[in-house]
Amino acid sequence: MSQTTVVETAGSRAETAEVPAVGRYRVLVTSTLAFTLMFAVWLQFGILGLPIQKEFGLSDTAFYWLTALPVLNGAIWRLGTGILADRWGGRIVMTALLLIAAVPTYLLAGTHNPTMLFVLAFLIGFAGNSFSSGIAWNSAWFPRSQQGFALGVFGAGNVGASVTKLIGPAIIAGTAGAAYFGGFVSGGWRLVPVIYAVALVVMAAVLWFVAPKPDRTPGKTIPVRGQLRPLSQLRVWRFSLYYVAVFGAYVALSSALPKFYETQYGVELWQAGLLTALFIFPASLLRPVGGWLSDRIGARRIMYWTFGLMLITTGILMMPSGFITIDVATSKSADGTAEILPWHLGLWPFTLVVMLLGCSMGIGKAAVYKHIPEYFPQDVGAVGGLVGMLGALGGFFLLPVFGYAVAITGIPTALFGVLFVLTLVCFGWMHLTVVHMLHRNSPDLTDDFEQPVLETTSAR
Repeated sequence: MSQTTVVETAGSRAETAEVPAVGRYRVLVTSTLAFTLMFAVWLQFGILGLPIQKEFGLSDTAFYWLTALPVLNGAIWRLGTGILADRWGGRIVMTALLLIAAVPTYLLAGTHNPTMLFVLAFLIGFAGNSFSSGIAWNSAWFPRSQQGFALGVFGAGNVGASVTKLIGPAIIAGTAGAAYFGGFVSGGWRLVPVIYAVALVVMAAVLWFVAPKPDRTPGKTIPVRGQLRPLSQLRVWRFSLYYVAVFGAYVALSSALPKFYETQYGVELWQAGLLTALFIFPASLLRPVGGWLSDRIGARRIMYWTFGLMLITTGILMMPSGFITIDVATSKSADGTAEILPWHLGLWPFTLVVMLLGCSMGIGKAAVYKHIPEYFPQDVGAVGGLVGMLGALGGFFLLPVFGYAVAITGIPTALFGVLFVLTLVCFGWMHLTVVHMLHRNSPDLTDDFEQPVLETTSAR
């Protein structure tokens, strides 16, 4: 059965189109599956980087750059792919990204040149740009009342970051030294990108033939300059900073945690992958819950809870292991020193707190994107693309910042101190904005701050 929906275009016209409900759910399912796979490809170096580092003799700094380069390329084109999805349709853009990412992914399996290794790692990052195109695509197909949930379900494709963590160590260990197809394909870590390359091509075919035709292109008649105009508004950049905290930090931690577990807790690669997956699962799968809650109780309230929990968890995680030494004579210490306030998070307490951090990020990611169709219903592709681009760029910059913070302080947990400061800045900016908004309006609106109109008008 068909149902009538209202489509908003850049010319501020409302068109009524008969859209079968099954069509929008085919978009949601195919785009989510494609995004999950491309996210797995995008962040595969979180696990593959460890055996690659040993084989190529890379330094720790080179390791962080290897994991960061795909993140960089998965960020810089998000604005463009979001706009293109609005103009050409998400079906074309998502299919193209699947096929483009398949080429360097396949070539990675055969490289033995360190320079080419980094070049291919960068090119593989094209897969990360699928997020903004998928956001624009789903926004075009779902009514406003369901956008929070739909975008949350699509965004749950972030769980793809755990795929390599789960299957990678077993494949690497089980096929090391083996060769397949007459020696054409090597085992070990080199087999993983071959599997991904084949999966990307198959997924491209599925999406192309299953997604509904004709597609919806709400930005087809809008000049590019018109689509970019909202980017001059300060709130777009504020949303982008929020997304750095809830998504960029998620990407960075997904890549950094396996090494942290391996070096700080002495676990094996497969254990580090599984423990990292315990962070990735709630940080991804709770995104639909965040969208659903944002639809019902408001995105700002969810953001307050998100940043509050992130401050608590990162505050705990950033505390260095050890104790305070007091240089005084005591009855318990013949050398005149006393050790007080010992602190150490064991493996499982650490993992539990990291899981709670992942829960807050998963819910917060959906809440940030709930703001975009609320404030910019005609410019989701451009605004969503910029927010996604800057969020992913945040993940790129956070990885080397983690490395430098640890190197400068000598404290392994300093990377969580970086996240604590970032979250505090976001929380402070958001709260000051809300307070200013409420002061600008009449006092009786104190409990009504979820309405977008409050930031655009001074009176009812």
